[in-house]
Amino acid sequence: MVFIYLLVLILNKVEVLDEILERFVEIGISGATIIDSTGMGRTLICNDDIPIFGGLNKLFENCRPSNKTILSVVKREDTLQKAIKVVNEEVGDIHESGAGILFTVPIDSAIGLSTNDLS
Repeated sequence: MVFIYLLVLILNKVEVLDEILERFVEIGISGATIIDSTGMGRTLICNDDIPIFGGLNKLFENCRPSNKTILSVVKREDTLQKAIKVVNEEVGDIHESGAGILFTVPIDSAIGLSTNDLS
């Protein structure tokens, strides 16, 4: 059985978005969807309207309320591993707090994609 994978990257370091996408193309990932997103913690901390959390935003110099979520369907395991390596190289240590979150999910079918769309 051949698996197709969904790569999900919630990127807090949005300044490296272009580099990641360019390198994805270089390794054979020809498509991704990029969504503007906001995490719950950032929303609570950066929101002055919530009295309990509003004061905490003073502790954060760069209280950016949004990040980018990148979704890409990847067919090959080796391409998936290359993508994970790209993210780690561009973001730095993904395990570092605030860098982002990367996870993959196996998918059993993908409708609406041609075989040319899958890496």
